[in-house]
Amino acid sequence: MHALLIEDDQMIAEGVVTALRQEGFAADWVSDGVAATEALRGRHFDVVLLDLGLPKRDGLDILRELRGRKDATPVIVVTARDEVRERVAGLNAGADDYLVKPFDLDELIARTRSLLRRSAGRSVPVMEHGGVRLDPVTRAVWNRDLPVVLSAKEFAVLEALLQKPGAVLSRQRLEDRIYGWDDQIGSNAVEVYIHALRRKLGSGFIRTLRGVGYCIPLEP
Repeated sequence: MHALLIEDDQMIAEGVVTALRQEGFAADWVSDGVAATEALRGRHFDVVLLDLGLPKRDGLDILRELRGRKDATPVIVVTARDEVRERVAGLNAGADDYLVKPFDLDELIARTRSLLRRSAGRSVPVMEHGGVRLDPVTRAVWNRDLPVVLSAKEFAVLEALLQKPGAVLSRQRLEDRIYGWDDQIGSNAVEVYIHALRRKLGSGFIRTLRGVGYCIPLEP
């Protein structure tokens, strides 16, 4: 899962990005409203963590513009603005959740995971399909109740595909979801991870749609 943090406080940003990456997220950071606008127009993110009091452009304006162009990317407002009217304004502008500073990093991660579950239409943390189970919190995977050892990127690809079985993700979309801006991406990296997952989970667990992308079939 790829998260974008929009935060002008460097100390907070470094702590949040480190925590997200430790939890297996690809995480990137911008520190002002103009850079945030450019990032959100240029790349897909699974979740956005948005401060409101930003240099160059206010966070509420960014949020309103995002929703104005029908972009449903989940957004958690993370801000020092703690008055009820400000929370109401943030939620009415299209925020999915609202967290006031100072906050606990564990709570932020938990809220992020909860929001991603809701956006995917799931109520429970563990993803399960065709005998394969994945726990995003413990980062454990089982195949027919037997534990499976995956690399960090293999786990990220599997998590992205299990979010919605039957949905096709292109190679570009998978790269967007598992790599940050500064990561070096091999030309056939996604294909290598798909091959490894098939070897560990079964050759038919992930289907290739030539020229389109990859999916986990609805019917195993």
